[in-house]
Amino acid sequence: MTDVAWLLPALPALAALVGLFAGTRTPGGPAVPAIAGSVGAFVVALLVLAAAEGSPGRVHESAVTWAPIGGRTLHVGTRVDGLVAVVAVMVCVVALLVQVYSTAYMAGDPRYSTYAAEVSLFTAAMLLVVVASNLFELLVGWELMGLCSYLLIGHYWQTEGARAAAVKAFVTTRFGDAAFLVGILVLGVHTGSFDIGRVLAVAHHDNVVTVGVLLLLGGVVGKSAQFPLHVWLPDAMAGPTPISALIHAATMVAAGIFVVARLYPLFLAAPVALTVLGVIACITMLGAALVALAEDDLKRVLAWSTVSQLAYMAGGLAVRGWTAGVYHLLTHAAFKALLFLAAGSVLRTVGTNLMSQMGGLRRSMPVTFATAVVGAAALAGLPPFAGAFSKDGVLDAAHERGGALGTAVYVVGLATVAVTAAYVTRLVVRTFLGDYRGTGDEARPRLHESPLVMTAPLVVLAAAAVLLGLPVLPHSYGVARWLAAPAGTAALHVGVGGVALSTALVVLAAATVYVLWRRDPAADPLAVLGPVRRPLAAAFGVDAFYDRVVVRPLHALAALVLRVDDGGIDATVEGSGATASGLGAALRRVQNGNVQAYASGLVLAVVALVIGVSLAVAR
Repeated sequence: MTDVAWLLPALPALAALVGLFAGTRTPGGPAVPAIAGSVGAFVVALLVLAAAEGSPGRVHESAVTWAPIGGRTLHVGTRVDGLVAVVAVMVCVVALLVQVYSTAYMAGDPRYSTYAAEVSLFTAAMLLVVVASNLFELLVGWELMGLCSYLLIGHYWQTEGARAAAVKAFVTTRFGDAAFLVGILVLGVHTGSFDIGRVLAVAHHDNVVTVGVLLLLGGVVGKSAQFPLHVWLPDAMAGPTPISALIHAATMVAAGIFVVARLYPLFLAAPVALTVLGVIACITMLGAALVALAEDDLKRVLAWSTVSQLAYMAGGLAVRGWTAGVYHLLTHAAFKALLFLAAGSVLRTVGTNLMSQMGGLRRSMPVTFATAVVGAAALAGLPPFAGAFSKDGVLDAAHERGGALGTAVYVVGLATVAVTAAYVTRLVVRTFLGDYRGTGDEARPRLHESPLVMTAPLVVLAAAAVLLGLPVLPHSYGVARWLAAPAGTAALHVGVGGVALSTALVVLAAATVYVLWRRDPAADPLAVLGPVRRPLAAAFGVDAFYDRVVVRPLHALAALVLRVDDGGIDATVEGSGATASGLGAALRRVQNGNVQAYASGLVLAVVALVIGVSLAVAR
């Protein structure tokens, strides 16, 4: 297993290089190296998973000495266990489907070659985070993902929205990444090594470890778009829709949750960090779900949904439901990638992101409709779809944990179940049911199902959203049998009572929205919220607050620095030049080549000197 694990990031990285420098000259076009790299990584991931199946609970590590750093020896290699193997398969599957889907979705794009190469590099960066054996090696993949997200979100750089969204994502996540880097340094220096295995083995409960883990948590909050650094993710929808699927399902935002799961013994050694993570999760999961109720933009509804579902995972990890949190990470990858690619299929046909201009698409887009309903049911948590069991696993872990934190995660999680079902139902009825509300009857001939290369990935992901929920062993669900949970964590448990309660909330919320929609299919069923929608539509004013407190003061400071630079530093430099030019001009007049003038000047100087000396002596 360790002999081939390094190929996981290497193959997509090689595909990125080939695609970037020779993509247009490659036989078959730039899609060939992009898809080939994803297929190769997927095959390697399956081999790694097969090896993990044969040795459950074991950690396979292979590393080479790279260089000394800060009195420590830096090693580079791979560290593979069941968690790594399962997440690697998840990343490779979604990346491959996105690459295939993009061949049709991005057809005709003049920068498709660059786009495909950047997607490959994005995949390689995430896989490097997954298999890294060293914290600095992990940091390289972590930062590469930030760069790739900036490039891909800003793919349509000719539009102001895409440029602003790319910068916002890059800058916002940098705040968290700065803390993440310092956390790595603190832990590495304190434990005497940056190797993940050594750090996990040596770290124990003390103040230094707590500080280091809290700093790591800052990076996790930024990457996984949790409060208060969540504001970048909805705006990231300015990028191409396949990239939205990749970011939301398998890379970038998933990286933060994965890092918590990967370094979980550190978090167990710093229970304060778990408490902070739980509080953040409670705020984020319900707050983001409520905002999704008021959005009209289809992609932004799904974006806020991602923020909320990531908080579910964080909440599960906070209450020591490690297996449940990881399980929800995997099921979310399937149904969220499905929903985003289905949204891309819809947007490509109707030409708008606004649900108010959709409707009636189930007749013209039957495959997209059917698969989107599967994804919506999984997101809402309706059995037998995977999301129902992974959510209930998180809720059960919170209930078992008890205490203030466990109770808060459980109660907020149940409330979020109902809100999620409401916005999911609203999404389905506004997009697919009723009559088409687009630009008029002349637009109807454009409504048609997407090509097979786009619908086939939808079918695959819909199947995954179902299969991941099927019980494989009596005591676990789906992929849980590959996951060796750290000591001190709760086992995955999905009880009939918990599923029944969640299902009742889902059915009640969905039925309420459906009844409201039936009263006036052309109107928004949640218009009944009235003035309550205003703060929801404004996302509780967090963006506006940051604009007043951070953005505007920084702009004012930048303007002040510019004025000081122009009126002070530049003026001084330019004034020095002007003074030197003036003195040169004056000297040039003296140096005129007239011998009589030189002699007169000499006589006057001598006379002045004599007079000065005489006056001095007379005193």
